[in-house]
Amino acid sequence: MGLKSDQGIVLRGYPFGEADRVVVILSPNNGKLRTVAKGVRKTKSRFGGRLEPFTHVDLVLYEGRNLDTLTQVSVIEAFPRLRSDLDRVLAAGTMVEAIDAIAQENESSLRAFLLLQRGLRTLEAADPHPDLVTAFLLSVAEVVGVAPAFDHCAGCGRDDQLVRFSFGDGGVLCERDRTPGSVALRDGLTDYLAGIANAPLDALPEVDPSFSREAVGVTRRFLEYHLDRRLGSMSLDA
Repeated sequence: MGLKSDQGIVLRGYPFGEADRVVVILSPNNGKLRTVAKGVRKTKSRFGGRLEPFTHVDLVLYEGRNLDTLTQVSVIEAFPRLRSDLDRVLAAGTMVEAIDAIAQENESSLRAFLLLQRGLRTLEAADPHPDLVTAFLLSVAEVVGVAPAFDHCAGCGRDDQLVRFSFGDGGVLCERDRTPGSVALRDGLTDYLAGIANAPLDALPEVDPSFSREAVGVTRRFLEYHLDRRLGSMSLDA
């Protein structure tokens, strides 16, 4: 046991004892860190607002048996514009929840960390694109190796007669491979989803309001199916 340095993005926190707080942080090299911030709930805490969700921080930790204790915290990126707008905060909350669901403790989470950092920077730089959350969730699916197929059959690989979509089978299916429980998507929706999936978060295609809400609904259901958990931050969405 001793001191160690790390960095990460704050995912969430919860009270611990009378004055302390457990802070869950995503480290690129060490996955989810569950740390204790001593006295952080007191008015005169030296950590102040440096441990709020979405903050990218540099850390010094004292290793413990079960939880490491934060001894120093400095801010790398605070994302102040993001925090001043409710739509951006809600989008960031969904991003953090999805990443929290896939990250593991004591495992490298570099891809998840870089994705979350990219998502937060995109929210900080400009008003959120209506399909940004959809694009982010599709990227989460790619990180965990379950990215849905949109331009070829998830069963046989053919690229024609793509008539159904299956959450369990991993994307669109042709007529021959359609399975019980697969659903018919409106014409054009899979192409719209493919365009979102193939674009960078900060350069998404022009939004089509007639498809946008359906796109996030399908993506959400797909990811929830494969994570086997509900994304609570999206409970009021499509």
